[in-house]
Amino acid sequence: MSAMQDGSMETNEYASLTAVEIGNLIRGRQISPLEVTRAALRRLDEVEPSINAFVTVTADLALDQARKAEDAVMRGGRLGPLHGIPTSVKDLIAVGGVRQTFGSRTRADHIAITDAPSVERLKDTGAVIVGKTTTTEFGVKAAGDSPLTGLTRNPWNPERTTGGSSCGAAASVAAGVTPFGLGTDGGGSIRIPSAFCGLFGVKAQFARIPVHPPSATPTLGHVGPLARSVRDAALVLNALSGHDERDPASVNAPPPDFLRACDAGVQGLRIAWSPTLGYARPTAEVVQVCSTAVRTFEDMGCKVEEVDQVLEGDPFDIFVADFYAGIGVQLGEALRSHRDILDRSILGVLDSAVGQSLDDYMRSIFGRYQLRDRLRKFFARFDLLMTPTVPVPAFEVSLTQPRELPERSIVNWVFYTYPFNLTGQPAASIPCGFTADGLPLGLQIVSRPLFETDLLRAAAAFEAARPWRGRVPVITSPGDKAQNNLPSPSLD
Repeated sequence: MSAMQDGSMETNEYASLTAVEIGNLIRGRQISPLEVTRAALRRLDEVEPSINAFVTVTADLALDQARKAEDAVMRGGRLGPLHGIPTSVKDLIAVGGVRQTFGSRTRADHIAITDAPSVERLKDTGAVIVGKTTTTEFGVKAAGDSPLTGLTRNPWNPERTTGGSSCGAAASVAAGVTPFGLGTDGGGSIRIPSAFCGLFGVKAQFARIPVHPPSATPTLGHVGPLARSVRDAALVLNALSGHDERDPASVNAPPPDFLRACDAGVQGLRIAWSPTLGYARPTAEVVQVCSTAVRTFEDMGCKVEEVDQVLEGDPFDIFVADFYAGIGVQLGEALRSHRDILDRSILGVLDSAVGQSLDDYMRSIFGRYQLRDRLRKFFARFDLLMTPTVPVPAFEVSLTQPRELPERSIVNWVFYTYPFNLTGQPAASIPCGFTADGLPLGLQIVSRPLFETDLLRAAAAFEAARPWRGRVPVITSPGDKAQNNLPSPSLD
């Protein structure tokens, strides 16, 4: 109760707590929603000069929500599953009455009219929104910068990228501002920065969390959490999932209990481990760290089989025809009239996608159906597929793609993530170890369609077997030598 009354705390008082822990303490009246929110805002102020994770800070909104949350606690009112827990929202997602810039100078002053369904549910379940986080311009590339906001920096090393496009969400959660953040994933934009920043990030089944207004990539885009723990992400999925008639693709079935799934065992799960999917080119260090992680599942009683050729080839051409065409159409006027203020690195790929012929576009659509059918047959043999999330560690913050893959484009260097936006099935990145330089790496886990429960129980079991919560970055200024409290470069 003293925390309810005392307003003095250190800026990082709650930085090591998970959302589940914060929620339990609030329900028990051991900590105050208002003080947790004030601590999050203090932490934001403290680290923002080093990481640049926020486009808009909504301190007044957050404090108002926190006061209402605290009043409900003290009155014995209804408490939602996210009651009083601070979070952030990526700037591709609408928060009514707040700037929604899409990371673009062409939308710098745009104000969202209404809340997206995911934001409505955040508010309905008691979450406190501290701000809008940075994104690459319209979520188009997999690095962590935009012409509007500049470079978002990785808390593990400010000279390295966060990855994208949910760059600010990942940086802020890794830096201890909030225990989770809301991101989007049209080709890996939750999983890539989660891998680079040492977080668990998940896109559930396509449209498990409804999207409205429609995404610029309406058949590929997902909304989902980036979190410090598997159970935090499951808690958020429970709160945000469910049918919404505004999204015609919205899954019209009661969602499973994702949090309960985290307590199920993994004995007997059939796992395929593929270092390359048949075409990717990861570094040796990435393969070594991820393969070591996969052996943990064997130790827990899973049946693991290495599979070299999961796909016939790289499906990036199928992906680019849909993803970039959708964004290019949405940006049509800007591409014609404001090219000088758009991110120059995205212009070529957008022009190419918009200029494709109808025949080429329809061939990509049919290719997507063939890809789905191949993976349907593949998952008849396996419950889960595991791959590296990214082929390289976080690279220099000023680059749009890694030096190791100079011939690749602004997105297709990630190799592993975009195939599962084409299929829409659940996929996540879980922290699985560190490089010799102390940078986090992620293991991607993909489940059968609609079987997020298998993904979450495997992830929770791995988290218990090889916990990472005690390994957190010490935020430094750009140019300083990174300092991380890592006794060794692995999770062993």
